[in-house]
Amino acid sequence: MPESIPLIPIGVIHSEHQDPAATPIQPVFAQGSRGTVELQSDYCEGLKGLDGFSHLILLYRFHEAGKPSMTVTPFLDDEPKGVFATRSPKRPNGIGLSIVRLSGIEGSILKVEDLDILDGTPLLDIKPYVPRFDLVEGARGGWTEKVDAKTAFQRGRRGWRGGR
Repeated sequence: MPESIPLIPIGVIHSEHQDPAATPIQPVFAQGSRGTVELQSDYCEGLKGLDGFSHLILLYRFHEAGKPSMTVTPFLDDEPKGVFATRSPKRPNGIGLSIVRLSGIEGSILKVEDLDILDGTPLLDIKPYVPRFDLVEGARGGWTEKVDAKTAFQRGRRGWRGGR
């Protein structure tokens, strides 16, 4: 295995979320939160054809997550789990993934909604969300299925007051 795999940010994500402890956890709990994805000019040609998609998959670096931990207590549960059974940002490579709504493109700026990402987060990649490929029928949610919707909503929104 290679000792390192260099990743170069292709842009920055701007959001209204300034405090990691108050940022919604997962886009479903960030409904109504708007922001922008500012792409470096070298990559603008890569946006061609993206305007026909309603949602994007953003891959980014958890730049303020702190030291990785192999065991974490997830926001939906009070029992520790292995980091790979959670969406915790305290991961060995600190890579995050969010599916956000695309509401417009203006040059190198993507306008997005349902944004659960901290302001100033380095963007690693953008992929279109394609329901034909990305929707998995019969998927299971493991231990998360034991958490009722009300608890998930309360814990997932944390201190964020916005939304619809």
